Amino acid sequence: MIKRLDNIKLNIGESEDKLVKIAQSKLKSNLKQFRILKKSLDARDKNRIFWVYSIAFSNEAAECETPCEKVKKAPPVVVVGSGPAGLFCALRLVERGFAPIIVERGEKVEKRRETIRDFFENARLDVNSNVQFGEGGAGAFSDGKLNTQTHDGYNKDVLKLFARFGAPEEILYLNKPHVGSDKLFFVLQKIRKYIENRGGKYLFNTVFSGFKAENGHLEGIYIKNAVSGEEDFLKTEYVVAALGHSSRDTFYMLDKGGVKMVPREFAVGVRIEHLSSEISAAQYGKFARMLPAADYKIVSHAHERTVFTFCMCPGGIVIPSSSEAGGVVTNGMSLYARDGVNSNSALMVQMKAEDYGEELFSGMEFQRSIERKAFALSGSYKAPVQLFGDFAADRVSCKFGSVKPTYAAGTVFAPLCEALPPVVIGALKAAVPDMNSKLNGFSTPDAVLTGVESRFSSPIRILRDENCESVSLKGLYPCGEGSGYSGGITSSAADGLKVADKIYLKINGNQ
Repeated sequence: MIKRLDNIKLNIGESEDKLVKIAQSKLKSNLKQFRILKKSLDARDKNRIFWVYSIAFSNEAAECETPCEKVKKAPPVVVVGSGPAGLFCALRLVERGFAPIIVERGEKVEKRRETIRDFFENARLDVNSNVQFGEGGAGAFSDGKLNTQTHDGYNKDVLKLFARFGAPEEILYLNKPHVGSDKLFFVLQKIRKYIENRGGKYLFNTVFSGFKAENGHLEGIYIKNAVSGEEDFLKTEYVVAALGHSSRDTFYMLDKGGVKMVPREFAVGVRIEHLSSEISAAQYGKFARMLPAADYKIVSHAHERTVFTFCMCPGGIVIPSSSEAGGVVTNGMSLYARDGVNSNSALMVQMKAEDYGEELFSGMEFQRSIERKAFALSGSYKAPVQLFGDFAADRVSCKFGSVKPTYAAGTVFAPLCEALPPVVIGALKAAVPDMNSKLNGFSTPDAVLTGVESRFSSPIRILRDENCESVSLKGLYPCGEGSGYSGGITSSAADGLKVADKIYLKINGNQ
């Protein structure tokens, strides 16, 4: 019988070996199972910070997990996109006996990393392989945060699979797990090899360009090689559309073909950078140097529009994330160590349809417009920046203070009010001082604001039914963040597992 103990407190620097000793003393017999279930930091009292654990242990040997049941007869399944949703969908499919074809417009992660570096250094943008598109999706070049606000039963499966393919075991119990972009690089390659070794096939540099349907039932999809332009047709009755939130051309194509979609509200804003040491000092006080780089999550209601931090990267950098020519897009990234000089976060303002229009693609075109305005401010893929003190005073910055920007493609001092609408500017001016009351130093005048952060979420949702199938095209399975059904790595991967299981159940006659 497995026993559990909660709320075990260890002081900063105290060895986790003490947890094993506690388990042994409770059992009074041989310890055959032991694992940490949860680990979180209690920093509410800056004078007494400690780790809090939950553990499970037993004197019985562990049982093996039950493998997935195999499909009776596996038809061809195409998965479009190899971000977290598509990748984990394909992974679950091969474990159920399928041999999926993964169609990915970008490159495999090894080549993709080189292409992205070339963009950072030389401003040569590949519109099909960049921070948004390619193996691993946008999550491959982020912090690799695996915490989620959803309570999907698949979330634990996602963490177990990440750990199985090389992510640190601690993600299974940390309250705020993360992998880091450097470790994700190797995890993605291991998953790809596993899928290929079990019959799956990747088509990189391949764009989903159209589909064929008869009487509302999918018959296959058209694909085009992004390099050669060569076209082909894949005959299939099952397609998983794990598109990512930036596949604007694909959304237009699906709409033209009659696939039902609806607009979604979203948020836009900027990246804000502080010194990592100052964030840690504000969060941890005298314990700052003894703990990993601190994170934060803050919401402000000081303005009529809610402002919130998102995708916070402790010890990370701000990265160029454009996927269309003539637009500037920012994102954040951290390595596993999170040991960079700066910390950054997206600082987002909730938008409403009244800001951009009621049509299906109004929000998407609004995103595109502010990205192009940011590009126009610099005349290049360099990002427009302002120090917060100057931003609040409506003046263009002329020099950096203690915080130096980390944006790899370079920056240009420019008025962010010329890229973002007045409601966003007003909300940010009200929110940052308010957030300072919750995190001392947040409104320091030297904080660097980098614009624009526009790809918070997909402005489009492809409608699906309770079995995850398109309401207008049978055989099409919208999946993940780009289709409007998740909001981060873990929830997207969980949705991929869910969709794979729905396809399995339908083919096996259980739906």
